[in-house]
Amino acid sequence: MAMSLDGYIARADGNLDWLMKQKTEGEDHGYDTFMASVDGLIMGRGSFEKVLTFDDWPYQKPVVVMSQTLTDTDIPDGLRNKVALSTLEPGELMHELGRKGWQRAYVDGGKIIQSFLRAGLISDITITHIPILIGEGLPFFGPLDRDVDLEHLETRSFASGLVSSQYRTRQDGKPTQ
Repeated sequence: MAMSLDGYIARADGNLDWLMKQKTEGEDHGYDTFMASVDGLIMGRGSFEKVLTFDDWPYQKPVVVMSQTLTDTDIPDGLRNKVALSTLEPGELMHELGRKGWQRAYVDGGKIIQSFLRAGLISDITITHIPILIGEGLPFFGPLDRDVDLEHLETRSFASGLVSSQYRTRQDGKPTQ
């Protein structure tokens, strides 16, 4: 997840203009390696609708959009074989995807990540800080019903100024596998 230095993933209206103006040509920041490690993506309606505004669909892997309001008619024709909708809760969805062979998912979108954290379904987190302060917006982390203990794995900095840190969640004080 990309985040401003002051902890926001988007402006209050969902705008990502601050993120899109970052100069990162020639650097993939580990994205290709990460994407090769997952079976697909899970995102919320807001993230899906934002990605639809991009010039090109950025994902080669299957995408599941968690939404209680979207219908199949909200998926553009060119994405019908790439995007599926789900109304399941995080645990039920992961069980269903596991039955389809998924072992690892990229969970994207602030509220969706928060719901997966609350359900104890996040095993690792990569946070990429973008060198900008936007002052206010949508926070990455929201209310949790318990602490989420993290083990720091690695921090890498890039010539573009981006700084990426990886963490593994701990259950009962022990790293997850």
